[in-house]
Amino acid sequence: MGDWTVQSGNGIRFEWGPARAGRLAGEAACPIVVDVLSFSTAVSVAAERGIRVLPFWLPDGPATTAERAASEKAAAVYARQSGARLAVARHAVTPDSPWSLSPAHMRRAPFVARLVLPSPNGAAIAAAAPPHLRVVAACLRNITAVGSWLTARGYGSPAHPVAVIAAGERWPDG
Repeated sequence: MGDWTVQSGNGIRFEWGPARAGRLAGEAACPIVVDVLSFSTAVSVAAERGIRVLPFWLPDGPATTAERAASEKAAAVYARQSGARLAVARHAVTPDSPWSLSPAHMRRAPFVARLVLPSPNGAAIAAAAPPHLRVVAACLRNITAVGSWLTARGYGSPAHPVAVIAAGERWPDG
């Protein structure tokens, strides 16, 4: 019996977390991020409204105040350079910055053409994909649409494999 972790030759591959996403990024024709509780759901709400989401990795966990401030500043610079608005932390939502990882905030916020969406998990996984690949955000609310989109484009075969990358809270090993 072979190594069950070897996935080459399969049309659908699976990994968990950002540390393992990079392993499959070079093998997949289409990476799929599944962070069902926040990132993917917020992306699906935004996409449903016609908003183009630009993921931005934001460190999670015990970052110092200076590290957190530097990351937030980098996200703001990226948003400015991209001609996009910046989503903020849920607790930082204001009338001037009404976008966050909260799907409810995303639904109520005004339309913008482009939105930088910082996230410690889903965005980190999306960033692991090579720049030329389109990354799909899948969640419970859009799984049928994602499946139809992938099938219509011939993804999910050994010749055009997809890599499903599950996100969530980060464990100590990444």
